Amino acid sequence: MTDAFLVSRLVPPAGRVSAVMDTDTYNEVDDQFALAYALLSAERVDLKAVYAAPFLNERSSCAADGMEKSLHEIENVLKLMGRTDDIPCFEGSRSFMLDPKTPVESPAAQDLVERALAQSGEDPLYVIAIGAPTNIASALLLEPKIAEHIVVLWLGGHALEYENTEEFNLFQDIHASRTLLDMEVPLVLFPCEGVASRLCTTVPELRFYLEGRNQLGSYLCDIVEHYEENAYGWSKVIWDVITVAWLVNAGWVPTALLPSPILTEQFTWSFDPRRHLIRVARFVERDAVFADLFHKISGMTSGKGRAQG
Repeated sequence: MTDAFLVSRLVPPAGRVSAVMDTDTYNEVDDQFALAYALLSAERVDLKAVYAAPFLNERSSCAADGMEKSLHEIENVLKLMGRTDDIPCFEGSRSFMLDPKTPVESPAAQDLVERALAQSGEDPLYVIAIGAPTNIASALLLEPKIAEHIVVLWLGGHALEYENTEEFNLFQDIHASRTLLDMEVPLVLFPCEGVASRLCTTVPELRFYLEGRNQLGSYLCDIVEHYEENAYGWSKVIWDVITVAWLVNAGWVPTALLPSPILTEQFTWSFDPRRHLIRVARFVERDAVFADLFHKISGMTSGKGRAQG
């Protein structure tokens, strides 16, 4: 894959794109916002399917349990938005990759391969990846040809100038993370600390804009409010919406073309200017993103999953 092809693929899209979302939805409370944002931004995002990603933390007993809980939460958000009939969701990997070359087969990985290959070369499928990239890396290993048919938007790692990149999505599956960074696949990287970390909101703000407007708005307020026990003076980063925001308006998320960083065993970034190019987010206009997100959620037509106005 030539640099010229990669650069052409990484130009911010000018119009509506076909997309799928890969999400560890039950891991935190931000994936729910990102899924809703994608569905409510139909003027820019034609979301075709949603994949459940594995995760392991205090909210799950193992990677498979995390994936199953995420699948149920995807279905819950779709139900709140009245979209269960037209947006298919798929089980993802039941484990993380055990080595760099062996994919984890799953309905999600298989669906991604099929959808990507069915996509025309001039109209790539945008893969919004907001969890451990096990499903995405596995699909690439199962069928490397899909790299010519997709653009991956991955929330992973920290800003390239940070002293470490010990970030949840990245270290959950280091083999999958390296696959995304090392393979010559069109990739837009959205670092967490230093970039997406600007996307903070508070419970009072969410109550003001979303509570009582519709079932979805009240649900999103509720899960954030109950996420933190000691919430006095507390704010929550809604990390994952940065990926959708770039598709809605790339001007809100300035980026740069840079050689793909190397992920070391010490969870640090290393650099080689000879590596293939990726696009890296450097900043995000927090106020513009939340204004658009809140407007769309609060204006959602009940049961339709569509924003008014």
